[in-house]
Amino acid sequence: MERPQREIRAAYGPSTITVYQAYPPELGLPAARDGRFPTAWKRDRMTWIKPSFLWMMYRCGWATKPGQETVLAVEITRDGFEWALRNACLSSYVRGLHAGPDAWRRELKRSPARVQWDPERDLRSRPLPYRSLQLGLSGEAVPRYADEWTVSVRDVTPLARTIREHLAAGDPDAAHRLLPEERPYPAADGLLAHLHS
Repeated sequence: MERPQREIRAAYGPSTITVYQAYPPELGLPAARDGRFPTAWKRDRMTWIKPSFLWMMYRCGWATKPGQETVLAVEITRDGFEWALRNACLSSYVRGLHAGPDAWRRELKRSPARVQWDPERDLRSRPLPYRSLQLGLSGEAVPRYADEWTVSVRDVTPLARTIREHLAAGDPDAAHRLLPEERPYPAADGLLAHLHS
């Protein structure tokens, strides 16, 4: 079955969804140990969360890029995730959807979240013909994410390394079996309806 051009796919349960981030060990390891972000984690800057494990692997080079050596699976409430989607704007200007570039910039400035669609990736980090969600959190969304929405933080760097080792050994089937199961997120179209022209 052909996938929609844009679709949120994620590992989720009845009340939580898993998103991924990568950090240097001095931030990532304490976060995983304590189940919350450490005081050194900057709350005054935008933070990007990614529901796609493979897109995160592409972004962090399977936990090899400097400053992204620790990959975290952050389980957050679906209520929080959906609040961010409902309060998001697009990360780039779209003619016909926005009244003009200035109107889009004003919306961007006042929105606590932004939606960006990037090509999904396969196991070899090659782009696929459909897109994956990145969700940027800023302003009031950042403390909500860290203090209210986060249910657990797990270090999945060992998983990333094991999958990468299977790929390097020429065993993509073994690598594929270890991937988190991601499914289309329910009611995503409705949550993002305000972002469509």
